[in-house]
Amino acid sequence: MIQLIAFYLFATIVIASAAMVIFARNPVHSVMWLILAFFNAAGLMLLAGAEFIAMLLVIVYVGAVAVLFLFVVMMLDIDFAELRAGFVRYLPLGALVAIILAAELIFAVGAWSAGGVDLAARTAPVVSDKSNIQQIGELLYTKYIFLFEAAGIVLLVAMIGAIVLTHRQRGGVRAQNISQQVRRRPEDATRLVDPGTGQGVEL
Repeated sequence: MIQLIAFYLFATIVIASAAMVIFARNPVHSVMWLILAFFNAAGLMLLAGAEFIAMLLVIVYVGAVAVLFLFVVMMLDIDFAELRAGFVRYLPLGALVAIILAAELIFAVGAWSAGGVDLAARTAPVVSDKSNIQQIGELLYTKYIFLFEAAGIVLLVAMIGAIVLTHRQRGGVRAQNISQQVRRRPEDATRLVDPGTGQGVEL
């Protein structure tokens, strides 16, 4: 009974937070509602026994993505009147997408009620003596190790590409010449001057 109450509580807060993300007038408030939705979605994942996904939601999405959104929104000079005008302009397209998604959800629920989908035959066997995170780690680093390494290579290539695109030669910038600094002698860098009384030093 407690799990059922917790499920409906988390689900209600997730739906309400998602609605407030869309309808909030202030973008900063939208990001805060999004963080609340992520936290409650993590609670739902804990109830479902998926501790790894719950941890990813809190660490990756709340701790990195949502905070990054918050910093970007707070740093930008946002014109709220222009945002509301854009909302009205894209309202027909958004309504069309919402209708299509609602139709897909209704079709999926109808297909689920009709039967014939044997999900139990496709699910992996559950081992009771191991945690969810341990099972995912063993499966990820044994059976799917090559796909995991391929994903790492793709991310590495993307990082190198971003560095190459942003690190370009700019004019008017004094670059550091290491070899010239190493070859520099003390007598070339300093000069002993003995000015007379009442005379200044020429630079």
